[in-house]
Amino acid sequence: MERIDVHAHCVPPSYREYCLQSEFAGKGHPDGMPAIPVSPSEPDQHICTKQNIQEWSAEAHINLMTQLKIQKSVLSMSSPATHLTPGDNVEGRAVTRRANIDMSKICADHPTHFLFFASLPLPDVEGSLAEIDYALDQLGAVGFQILTNSHGIYPGDQRLARVFDKLSERKTIAFFHPTTCLIRHDDSVEKVIPLPGVPAPIMEFMFDSTRALMSLITSGTVERCPGINFVVCHCGAAFPPIMERIAAFSSMIPGSGDGISAEKIKQLLQTRFYFDLAGVPFPDQIHGLLRLVDSSRLVYGTDYPYTPAALAESLAKRADDGLRSLLGLEKTKQILLDNAQDLLGATRG
Repeated sequence: MERIDVHAHCVPPSYREYCLQSEFAGKGHPDGMPAIPVSPSEPDQHICTKQNIQEWSAEAHINLMTQLKIQKSVLSMSSPATHLTPGDNVEGRAVTRRANIDMSKICADHPTHFLFFASLPLPDVEGSLAEIDYALDQLGAVGFQILTNSHGIYPGDQRLARVFDKLSERKTIAFFHPTTCLIRHDDSVEKVIPLPGVPAPIMEFMFDSTRALMSLITSGTVERCPGINFVVCHCGAAFPPIMERIAAFSSMIPGSGDGISAEKIKQLLQTRFYFDLAGVPFPDQIHGLLRLVDSSRLVYGTDYPYTPAALAESLAKRADDGLRSLLGLEKTKQILLDNAQDLLGATRG
């Protein structure tokens, strides 16, 4: 079936080189992963083959799109995104600008296949405000990728309020991608690694997405910023089964005032959020999310190339079969194609 992929990544050679040089970004082992995807022409491509890490090129990506009947893929940077070194805003702005220009060029070279969510150099507020206008007005971005925490600052934090106000003013998309949990101290940022040796994407990403979603909703950011369409990865992560608990104790969360009811949270999720199906939402995870939102809020995602092509194909079949069995053919078509068209159309006129 035809589909649009809202959760897809690219790895321009310049960005990969920045990551290889960055101590804080893991020197090519982002979030504890064995490697970062490479271009087929790069000399250490064999490392990715050995570690079952997918190579990335526009041509390889288009080949996967053909196999899966993907009409459009919306490219973005994966974790650790583009502000690689805590406190170094000069580097963060430079890496962000280069990545956004590279993604824009990929889209210009392949206009029938790709769109992109631009990166922001968060937690650098001034740099991010400038990049919002530049990416939308000069590069043609359709929205913005934001990490679930920006060097330990979560999206509902008042320190980031001006950025979300600007995104709302520009009526755009905020696509939240998970990253490693970071803790801020007075003059440093510390990575949280509860299970040493276990890559963060396996489990910790789900919890950081949950923290980010709680932060957005309980802080009032979602209601304050009506111009933003929010996209949450991986079927809502761990948020659905603990939503009622968050609501019940929300008055204890700093910045949440008197708290927020479960009914209000459901209303916000149904009207302001989309949830991608990247990862393994079938056969079980999907049921929790569908207790909070209906099928009109679901969109398709591959997470390619961090999910290798063969696995992406297998997961696509699992999603297709699961959706048809659960919701029927027409709603499956809506989820794979129509919902993303609605999401992107709302910001592209």
